[in-house]
Amino acid sequence: MKNYTKTTIGNEGRAELHETLALTGAEVSVNQLPAGVGVPFVHAHKNNEEIYGILSGKGKAVIDGEEIGLAAGDWLKIAPCAKRQFFAANDAGITYVCIQVKAHSLGGFTADDAVVY
Repeated sequence: MKNYTKTTIGNEGRAELHETLALTGAEVSVNQLPAGVGVPFVHAHKNNEEIYGILSGKGKAVIDGEEIGLAAGDWLKIAPCAKRQFFAANDAGITYVCIQVKAHSLGGFTADDAVVY
């Protein structure tokens, strides 16, 4: 059995990777919104914080009523309880990755969790 899983993402509007990569500690999705389009609902979470990375384009997030401009290269962490909604700009689409993990669950990272051989 291999110790990795690989998948390829095409041009879907939204690709969730938890099933295709058999993720066990996070949910990861890649999302594309065309110019002038927004996610059609506001949402929050019970336990999971979300980390958003803007891969290309521009738009905005509305978090607890506050508008935050977004552009390629921006990263944003949102607490579970925050109400959020995302929109592409009227003149440009936006592509972003969303990483969802249980808040306060990180036990170690990078060098702390690495085993060097």
